[in-house]
Amino acid sequence: MKLERYQLKTSKNILVFEFLSEGSKGKIDKIIQFSETNLKGFYNLAFGDKNIETGELDNLAVSNNGDMEKVLATVVAAVLAFTERMPEAYIYATGSTSARTRIYRMGIMKYYNEIVESFDFFGETENDLETFVKNKDYNGFVVIRKTK
Repeated sequence: MKLERYQLKTSKNILVFEFLSEGSKGKIDKIIQFSETNLKGFYNLAFGDKNIETGELDNLAVSNNGDMEKVLATVVAAVLAFTERMPEAYIYATGSTSARTRIYRMGIMKYYNEIVESFDFFGETENDLETFVKNKDYNGFVVIRKTK
Protein backbone atom coordinates (compact mmCIF):
# COMPACT_ATOMS: atom_id res chain seq x y z
CA MET A 1 0.00 0.00 0.00
CA LYS A 2 1.21 3.46 -0.81
CA LEU A 3 -0.38 5.15 2.21
CA GLU A 4 1.34 7.56 4.53
CA ARG A 5 2.50 5.74 7.65
CA TYR A 6 4.68 6.23 10.70
CA GLN A 7 8.27 5.07 10.99
CA LEU A 8 8.54 1.77 12.84
CA LYS A 9 11.15 0.67 15.35
CA THR A 10 11.39 -3.08 15.88
CA SER A 11 12.85 -5.48 18.38
CA LYS A 12 15.66 -7.79 17.27
CA ASN A 13 13.31 -10.78 17.26
CA ILE A 14 10.82 -8.74 15.15
CA LEU A 15 7.96 -9.63 17.50
CA VAL A 16 7.46 -6.08 18.79
CA PHE A 17 7.17 -2.86 16.79
CA GLU A 18 6.81 0.64 18.17
CA PHE A 19 5.93 3.98 16.61
CA LEU A 20 4.82 7.45 17.61
CA SER A 21 1.33 8.62 16.65
CA GLU A 22 1.15 12.38 16.14
CA GLY A 23 -2.24 14.05 16.02
CA SER A 24 -4.77 16.27 17.70
CA LYS A 25 -4.03 14.82 21.17
CA GLY A 26 -0.27 15.15 20.78
CA LYS A 27 2.31 12.39 20.54
CA ILE A 28 1.23 8.93 21.66
CA ASP A 29 3.52 5.89 21.81
CA LYS A 30 2.02 2.81 20.14
CA ILE A 31 2.97 -0.87 20.23
CA ILE A 32 2.30 -3.68 17.76
CA GLN A 33 3.10 -7.10 19.17
CA PHE A 34 3.12 -10.54 17.55
CA SER A 35 2.75 -13.54 19.89
CA GLU A 36 2.78 -17.17 18.83
CA THR A 37 -0.42 -18.94 19.81
CA ASN A 38 -0.92 -22.56 20.84
CA LEU A 39 -1.41 -23.34 17.11
CA LYS A 40 1.99 -23.77 15.51
CA GLY A 41 2.66 -21.04 12.96
CA PHE A 42 -0.26 -18.85 14.12
CA TYR A 43 0.57 -15.47 15.64
CA ASN A 44 -1.77 -13.10 17.40
CA LEU A 45 -1.40 -9.45 16.47
CA ALA A 46 -1.96 -7.14 19.44
CA PHE A 47 -2.01 -3.40 19.03
CA GLY A 48 -2.51 -0.42 21.31
CA ASP A 49 -1.04 2.45 23.24
CA LYS A 50 2.15 2.02 25.22
CA ASN A 51 1.45 2.49 28.91
CA ILE A 52 3.91 5.20 29.95
CA GLU A 53 4.26 3.86 33.50
CA THR A 54 4.72 0.15 32.73
CA GLY A 55 5.92 0.15 29.12
CA GLU A 56 3.29 -2.51 28.40
CA LEU A 57 0.75 -2.56 25.61
CA ASP A 58 -2.72 -1.21 26.50
CA ASN A 59 -5.18 -2.43 23.90
CA LEU A 60 -8.17 -0.80 25.61
CA ALA A 61 -6.87 2.79 25.56
CA VAL A 62 -8.86 5.18 23.37
CA SER A 63 -6.55 7.75 21.79
CA ASN A 64 -8.76 9.46 19.21
CA ASN A 65 -5.66 11.21 17.88
CA GLY A 66 -7.20 11.90 14.46
CA ASP A 67 -4.73 9.76 12.52
CA MET A 68 -6.56 6.43 12.26
CA GLU A 69 -5.73 5.78 8.60
CA LYS A 70 -2.04 6.49 9.13
CA VAL A 71 -2.03 4.25 12.21
CA LEU A 72 -3.76 1.38 10.36
CA ALA A 73 -1.31 1.77 7.45
CA THR A 74 1.53 1.51 9.98
CA VAL A 75 0.07 -1.70 11.42
CA VAL A 76 -0.11 -3.15 7.90
CA ALA A 77 3.53 -2.13 7.37
CA ALA A 78 4.45 -4.05 10.54
CA VAL A 79 2.58 -7.14 9.27
CA LEU A 80 4.47 -6.87 5.97
CA ALA A 81 7.81 -6.58 7.79
CA PHE A 82 6.99 -9.46 10.14
CA THR A 83 5.90 -11.73 7.29
CA GLU A 84 9.04 -10.94 5.31
CA ARG A 85 10.99 -12.66 8.09
CA MET A 86 8.24 -15.20 8.85
CA PRO A 87 6.60 -15.79 5.44
CA GLU A 88 4.70 -18.89 6.51
CA ALA A 89 3.17 -17.28 9.60
CA TYR A 90 -0.56 -16.92 9.88
CA ILE A 91 -1.45 -13.61 11.54
CA TYR A 92 -4.67 -13.43 13.56
CA ALA A 93 -6.15 -10.07 14.51
CA THR A 94 -9.33 -8.98 16.22
CA GLY A 95 -10.33 -5.85 18.07
CA SER A 96 -10.23 -5.73 21.85
CA THR A 97 -13.92 -4.79 21.58
CA SER A 98 -16.57 -5.50 18.96
CA ALA A 99 -16.51 -1.80 18.01
CA ARG A 100 -12.80 -2.00 17.28
CA THR A 101 -13.24 -5.17 15.24
CA ARG A 102 -15.83 -3.26 13.19
CA ILE A 103 -13.36 -0.36 12.71
CA TYR A 104 -10.71 -2.81 11.53
CA ARG A 105 -13.21 -4.35 9.10
CA MET A 106 -14.00 -0.90 7.70
CA GLY A 107 -10.28 -0.24 7.18
CA ILE A 108 -9.88 -3.64 5.55
CA MET A 109 -12.80 -2.92 3.22
CA LYS A 110 -11.35 0.44 2.24
CA TYR A 111 -8.01 -1.09 1.24
CA TYR A 112 -9.11 -4.62 0.39
CA ASN A 113 -7.75 -4.60 -3.17
CA GLU A 114 -4.31 -3.54 -1.94
CA ILE A 115 -4.31 -6.08 0.91
CA VAL A 116 -5.08 -9.07 -1.32
CA GLU A 117 -2.14 -8.21 -3.57
CA SER A 118 0.19 -9.34 -0.75
CA PHE A 119 -1.95 -11.59 1.46
CA ASP A 120 -4.44 -14.42 1.38
CA PHE A 121 -7.19 -13.17 3.63
CA PHE A 122 -9.71 -15.00 5.83
CA GLY A 123 -12.54 -14.08 8.17
CA GLU A 124 -13.25 -15.86 11.44
CA THR A 125 -16.85 -16.95 11.90
CA GLU A 126 -18.37 -18.56 15.00
CA ASN A 127 -17.23 -22.00 13.84
CA ASP A 128 -14.40 -21.66 11.35
CA LEU A 129 -12.26 -19.60 9.02
CA GLU A 130 -13.50 -18.77 5.54
CA THR A 131 -12.15 -16.84 2.61
CA PHE A 132 -12.92 -13.21 3.40
CA VAL A 133 -16.21 -11.95 1.98
CA LYS A 134 -16.71 -8.21 1.62
CA ASN A 135 -19.41 -6.60 3.80
CA LYS A 136 -19.69 -9.60 6.11
CA ASP A 137 -19.20 -9.32 9.86
CA TYR A 138 -16.40 -11.41 11.32
CA ASN A 139 -15.09 -12.06 14.82
CA GLY A 140 -11.51 -11.74 13.64
CA PHE A 141 -9.24 -11.86 10.62
CA VAL A 142 -6.36 -14.05 9.47
CA VAL A 143 -3.77 -13.27 6.82
CA ILE A 144 -0.89 -15.21 5.36
CA ARG A 145 1.60 -13.74 2.98
CA LYS A 146 1.22 -14.85 -0.61
CA THR A 147 4.16 -16.76 -1.99
CA LYS A 148 5.89 -15.22 -4.96
